[in-house]
Amino acid sequence: MLSGGSIGLEKESLRVSADGGISRTRHPQSLGSALTNRYITTDYSEALTEIITPPLVNSSDALDFLAHAHAYVYSHLEDELLWATSMPCVLAGGANIPIAKYGTSNAGLMKTVYRRGLGHRYGRVMQVISGVHFNYSLPEAFWPIFQELEQSSEQSMNFVSKYYLGMLRNLQRYGWLVPYLFGASPAICKSFIGEKETRLSEFNANTYYEPFATSLRMGDIGYTNSREKGVGFNVCYDTLDSYIHSLSSAINTSCKEWERIGVQVDGRYEQLNTNILQIENEHYSTVRLKQIAGSLEKPTLALQKRGVRYVELRSIDVNAFHPLGVSQEQLLFLEAFMIFCLLQESPGISADEQMVIDRNLELVAHRGRDERIRLLRSEKEIKLQEWASELCNNMLGVCEQLDGDDPDRPYSSVMQQQLEVVADPSRTPSAMMLAEMQDNGEGFFHFAQRMSLQHKRFFDAWELNQQHQQLFDNEARKSLEMQKAMEDADEISFETFLQEYFNQT
Repeated sequence: MLSGGSIGLEKESLRVSADGGISRTRHPQSLGSALTNRYITTDYSEALTEIITPPLVNSSDALDFLAHAHAYVYSHLEDELLWATSMPCVLAGGANIPIAKYGTSNAGLMKTVYRRGLGHRYGRVMQVISGVHFNYSLPEAFWPIFQELEQSSEQSMNFVSKYYLGMLRNLQRYGWLVPYLFGASPAICKSFIGEKETRLSEFNANTYYEPFATSLRMGDIGYTNSREKGVGFNVCYDTLDSYIHSLSSAINTSCKEWERIGVQVDGRYEQLNTNILQIENEHYSTVRLKQIAGSLEKPTLALQKRGVRYVELRSIDVNAFHPLGVSQEQLLFLEAFMIFCLLQESPGISADEQMVIDRNLELVAHRGRDERIRLLRSEKEIKLQEWASELCNNMLGVCEQLDGDDPDRPYSSVMQQQLEVVADPSRTPSAMMLAEMQDNGEGFFHFAQRMSLQHKRFFDAWELNQQHQQLFDNEARKSLEMQKAMEDADEISFETFLQEYFNQT
């Protein structure tokens, strides 16, 4: 019953020009509308391409879809690359990062204004960090069996949501394991920092790094929610109601710091509102609870009505050594990890424990390969390798169940590989990246550019089958038609549109 859960991937890639600078061209219209295309869209910037797979029943299908989508994107690019790492290419300041545009419809304008607001609040540079999101849900047939074993008489929706919340809490507790094993951003281009002061060390004339870093993306210079805490926002993970309430409170409570930006300035919307979060997606957590929302339905309302559908793990760096940015071995591990987190006891997270969780994650992001570091567990210090080894060994039982009768034992084999990585930090992607840069006498930019060119050659040689070619062609055409229909159908002002959207209850 544990096998056959739904796996979906969201993979971001910065589109760069031939010289390695961020692309200044629009998202290619031949790829369809970024507003309505289900598979190929943009994230923060016109240059930040995002590929989304549908939910599929195994990781190999998800990777196959991702590969065909990459090849399709490359077939529509001219003298451009998809950047091979999470941390961006050479940047000439935030002003030169083009914010994504989604047409003239109210829904499209809302997406652009939201991004404009993110730029004002956190800076545009942080917004072009790329990552891989792993979306996972257990098979529908699992839940009634599990509920019977747990002897629960709860309503099915509430039971499912409760256990997904338990999964989320444990993914936070043990989430530092993901950047340790798969972090691939130990170095950055100096242009990412610009003229700001930094504690990072100098690798060479154009690169900063930290000797034992695993994922600077997940550290204090990158993809974190530290700014949220600075404006008084803390999410509560005790129950689905408390989770929804804390998010709803943040998107309905004005913040003095954001009030200084203004909403309409000289007749142009600079952000959607002055609230702690403009919308739910602004919550930069490593893990989020998700429900498929209807057209223009608020995510919190979808969760309230229909409970949790899947869990989104967002802490995965783009793997520079793999053309897809993520490997089969990683996905097998993550599936077992998420099931393990669901099945473990998962008490509520106190304010003190949340501080420990944040400390452990930041410590691993910046110094995870330093064998001297100690993490905190139950108010006691423990060596990272000891705790990581314990977790991986405890996951072997889940792996054996997922392997079933497969003689290759893929899940167990992957877990054994990760135990070896735990024992030898030099085998982590972050260590391998720094070693390769050192051996080749190259900084971050030249390493990433070399890997990007190598991956481009891989996709140029990829044979895009007729089925996927037709699927992506049809989606591109339909998405453009849908965007035009939305623009033609708008009959209310943008101000009224926003009022109606945020008044959903």
